[in-house]
Amino acid sequence: MHTITLIPGDGIGPEITKAVQDIFTAAGAPIQWEEQNAGQTTFDQSGELIPQSLLDSLEKNRVALKGPITTPVGKGFRSINITLRQKYDLYQNVRPAKTTEGIESRYTGVNLVLFRENTEGLYSGLEVYDERLGIADSFNRITVEGSRKICRAAFAYAAKHGRKKVTLAHKANILKMAGKLMLDACKEAATEFPQIVFEDKIIDNMCMQLVNKPEQFDVVVTTNLFGDILSDLCAGLVGGLGVVSGANIGDNMAIFEAVHGSAPDIAGQGKANPTALLRSGLMMLHHLGEHELADRIEKALDETLKHKEQCTGDLGGKASTSEFAQSIIAKLA
Repeated sequence: MHTITLIPGDGIGPEITKAVQDIFTAAGAPIQWEEQNAGQTTFDQSGELIPQSLLDSLEKNRVALKGPITTPVGKGFRSINITLRQKYDLYQNVRPAKTTEGIESRYTGVNLVLFRENTEGLYSGLEVYDERLGIADSFNRITVEGSRKICRAAFAYAAKHGRKKVTLAHKANILKMAGKLMLDACKEAATEFPQIVFEDKIIDNMCMQLVNKPEQFDVVVTTNLFGDILSDLCAGLVGGLGVVSGANIGDNMAIFEAVHGSAPDIAGQGKANPTALLRSGLMMLHHLGEHELADRIEKALDETLKHKEQCTGDLGGKASTSEFAQSIIAKLA
């Protein structure tokens, strides 16, 4: 039995979380949920964005499934997600993108995984403002250790999962020092995994290549800001943020999450699509070693996605969130 911290989140978060819980229960997942929460709803109730009880639960269980969270504007943390990533050194943001039958896309044959460095770069929060001169400086902090960790993680993933190529997206032609650190780190990791092909591409060319011929990429690794942009671009190749999974992984903790927003405009209406959170939950099951269980649920999901009438409105169907979940459950046998 695995005890997992469950963070329902805000907006549609509780609805899609309930759908995933129902599917996992029907599948016989050996999981005990320990529910905690964070974000706007929690702030409204308790005045805390991230309660200590949530941090205690994360530090005890070391694995969490998280719905979309709303960070209040103009108060509190810059971002709850960034706060958790930096506090627990969740340096790997892992975002698979794969075309799936039944999910409309302009592309076929896309099957890549993006590794985004999750704690450094322009999201380090190191900013200064000179009011006299009217100049704001944001520091793009890149470290040797951070570069080595994310690059090696990408190569190790490729080797473990039978992937054949790792591509680094960078701007080392302009960022002679910060860009070079990632380039050097990837070259170093490549020597440890000689069976994996390594290539590097300038970030602007990388964007063009992803749009022109995304099927050429296998595992992609990059810095925090570039990864933030590329991960959403990759999601757009395969149907959007509502159908892709995401994980924040460190050496001692992992938080799996829906990467889309909390969509407060449709909260409570039964319109939300739980696919993204479910797929993140499947990543979590693989992380826990429950591979057969994850594959069985994924097969039921894929079979359901082939039938539009069983899907939610954003996928072209008319089913509610719970009806979509029940269709998946019916195919688990």
